[in-house]
Formats: sequence, structure tokens, C-alpha cells
Amino acid sequence: MQLAHNALVVVADGRKALFLRNEGDAAFPNLIVEHAENHPSPKDRDQKSDAAGGASSTQSGAGAPPVAQGGSMHAQGGGAQFAPSRGTMGEVDFHQQEEDRFAADIGAMLKTRALANEFESLIIAAPAKTLGELRKHYHVEVENRLAGEIAKDLTGHPILEIEKALSAA
Repeated sequence: MQLAHNALVVVADGRKALFLRNEGDAAFPNLIVEHAENHPSPKDRDQKSDAAGGASSTQSGAGAPPVAQGGSMHAQGGGAQFAPSRGTMGEVDFHQQEEDRFAADIGAMLKTRALANEFESLIIAAPAKTLGELRKHYHVEVENRLAGEIAKDLTGHPILEIEKALSAA
């Protein structure tokens, strides 16, 4: 992938984001950290207040009594009959909710910066799930400036490795 001079590169995951600027050119990128965001994710027990909820079926297994017709017994009424059941509701994934909120915040930052003409070219590197969530929040001005996306987690990598990964993509 060719990195234009002065391109904005965002390397993000659900908790961290690096805003990098290419001070080099397409042949020799030189990424400089412009801004870093770190969104802490509290422990699950600190985020939830209760256990998962429960659900029970309101349909009973009681149907109409069988009716005699021509010497044989037939059950009256149609359809399946269900026994009462109990289950639990799915527990909310608070960590995923926080990661989705963080992606929405990054999308809002990119919108603000695009509308202020702070970048002409944008490249985003993020894990596939984060990238998918970010896409939901792209403003038309961000989309117009988007030069490329890489579905890869590069947040824990040194700048030199990020430059190599972007050049190789």
C-alpha cells in the first residue's frame, strides 16, 4: 500500500488507537505519532450489577382432551405442545460494548478531523471486528479520504513494524 506524504494513519483496536502522520513519502514512510488514545476496560465484575436474567415459558403442555371420532381417539386442536421450560437470558458482553463505544468515538474523531480538513488521505489498520464497527461510523467525508484499510491488529507493534506492514499491504 502506498502511503502518501502527510497521510493520516490510524492504528486501532477496541481499547487503543494511535494517530500517526506520514512525514516521509510513498517509497520511504516515516510515521510520527500525532496522538494516542487509550480507553481502559474495567473488569467485568465492576461493570455489571446483577446476575444474568431468567426466562420461563408461558405456554403450558395442557391441551384439549381427545375426542372420539368413528371409533378412534384424536387429539383436538393442532400444533405442537410445549412443556414449561426455564432458561437464562444471554449475559451482556460489557467488554464488547466498551470496544464498540470506543470505535464509535474514533469514528467521531475522524469525522471532526475530516470536516476540519486536517487530512487528505487516511489509512486505517484494525482487527476485523473493530474495523467492522468503525465502518458503521464513517462519515461521508471520512469515506472520501479513505485510501485503504488493513484488517490486522498492529497496536502492540513498534512504529518500524507498522511501517513495514503498511508498505507490504
